[in-house]
Amino acid sequence: MGVVNGKTFLERINRLNTEVWLDGEKIENISDHLAFKGILQSKASLYDLQCDPNFKVEMTFSSPLSGESVGVSYLQPKTKEDLLKRRKMMERWAKETAGMMGRSPDYLNTVIMSFASSASLLKESENCFPDHIQSLYETAREKDLSFTHTFITPQVNRSSLYLEYSNEPIAAKIIEKNNKGLIIKGARLLATQGGLTDELLVFGAPKFDPEEAFAFAIPSDTKGVKFLCRESFVGGDSTIDYPLSSRFEEMDSIVVFDHVLVPWERVFFYGDIRIANMFLTKSSFNPFAYHQVITRQIVKTEFILGLAETMINTIDVGEYQHIQEKMAEIIIGLETMKALLEKSENDATVNEQGWMIPSSTPLQVASNIFPKIYPRFSEIIQLIGASGLVSLPTEKMFLSEVGKDLNQYLQATCKSADERNKIFRLAWDLTMSSFGTRQTQYERYFFGDPVRLSGFLYNNYLKDSYIERINEFLR
Repeated sequence: MGVVNGKTFLERINRLNTEVWLDGEKIENISDHLAFKGILQSKASLYDLQCDPNFKVEMTFSSPLSGESVGVSYLQPKTKEDLLKRRKMMERWAKETAGMMGRSPDYLNTVIMSFASSASLLKESENCFPDHIQSLYETAREKDLSFTHTFITPQVNRSSLYLEYSNEPIAAKIIEKNNKGLIIKGARLLATQGGLTDELLVFGAPKFDPEEAFAFAIPSDTKGVKFLCRESFVGGDSTIDYPLSSRFEEMDSIVVFDHVLVPWERVFFYGDIRIANMFLTKSSFNPFAYHQVITRQIVKTEFILGLAETMINTIDVGEYQHIQEKMAEIIIGLETMKALLEKSENDATVNEQGWMIPSSTPLQVASNIFPKIYPRFSEIIQLIGASGLVSLPTEKMFLSEVGKDLNQYLQATCKSADERNKIFRLAWDLTMSSFGTRQTQYERYFFGDPVRLSGFLYNNYLKDSYIERINEFLR
C-alpha cells in the first residue's frame, strides 16, 4: 500500500468504532464534530503533502519489503544523510502546522521506528517478544498507520514511595494472563489525539509493580478501550477568530482499559520492571524522539519570531530598545536550538545495532532549554501586543453595521483594521486563549518534569575529563 492520502486517512478513522467521550456524550461521527474536525483535516493535509508529486522525493523512500513509497518518518537511518533526510521531512510537516501539532504523525512513527531499531535489546529475555515490535513496525510503515500513546499513570499520589492499595486498579495493570493474551484494567493519562488515530501505543516503566510493566500496541477501537476527553479548546470554526485552535486543537484524553484483551502478538514485553526501564533508557527512543520534537520546536519558534515581528511592524514599535531586547531573546533561543540540533546530527554515531543515532547530549540540552524559553516567548508576544490583545472584535463584528466604526478606529500604521485584527487574533490565540495556554503547559512538560530532565542531564553528562583538567592544574 505505502503512503496514504488525506481522504484515505479520514475514511480509515471513520470506519473505526472507537469509543470517544466528550462532555458526557459518546461521539458518533468524529470527523464531523467541531472539537475534532479541524485537527483531523489538518492531519489529512499532511498525508496529502507526502502524496504530492512535488514532494515525493523529500517525503518518502522505497520500502525494503514492497518497494512502495513509504513515509520518511519510518526511515531507519544508516548514515548522516539519512538523518538529514528525516529532519527535512519533519520540518516540512511542522511548517504546515506552524509547529503547533505536538502529535503530528511523524512523532509516533519515529517512536515505533526507534523501538524496532532497538528490538534486539530484548532478545533471549523472558516475557519479551522483539519479533512483535518488528512486525508492528513493518505493518505500520507499509500501511502508513497513525498512532497515539500513553506513558503516564494517574496522579493519585506523586510521593516517591507511594504504592497503590486500591481494591480496583487505578493505574492500568495486568490482572490476568491467558492463552489469548494479557488482560489490562485501569487507566493511563494524557493520550494526545486519543481516539483520533488508528492505533494506541502503551508503555509502562514503573518503579514498584511488575504488573504495570509492559509495552504493547492495539487498534484504537479495541473492545474495552475508552478515551475520555477533556474540555475542547476549539473556540469556533472561524479561522479568523480562532486561527490556531480551529485547525490544531489536538485534544488530550484519559485512556480507560476495561478488561481489555491484548493479543500475545501485540505484546512487546511484560512483567519485568528492569526490562521496562532498561528498554526505555538504552533503546534509541530518546535520541530519535528528541530529534523529531526539537525539529518541530524550532519551526514553532520561527513562527513566533515571524508573528512578533509582524506585530511590531503593524503598530510601529520597532524603534524602542526594550522591544529590540525582547526580539533578541527569541533570536538567541532560536539560533541556540538550531545549533544544538545540527550538533546532534554532526556528532551522530552508528550504534551496536547498525543505526545512525543523533548525539544525545545536545538534544538533552535543547530539551532542557525549550521548556524555560517557550513560556517567555509567549509572554513577549503578550508584552508587544499589550492592551491591543484585550478588546479584539470577531469576524462577524466587521461584517455588521458597526464594521465601519471598527475600520476607522482599529486601523494600524500600515494595515487596515481587519488585517490588524487578524494578526492580533493570531497572537491572542497563541498566547491567551485556552488553546494558547495549553500550548505553554504542553511545552513545559513535553518530556516530563523539567527538574528531572535537568537531573538526567547532570547525571549522564561526561564530566571526568574536566575534573582531571582541574587536578592537573592543581598539580
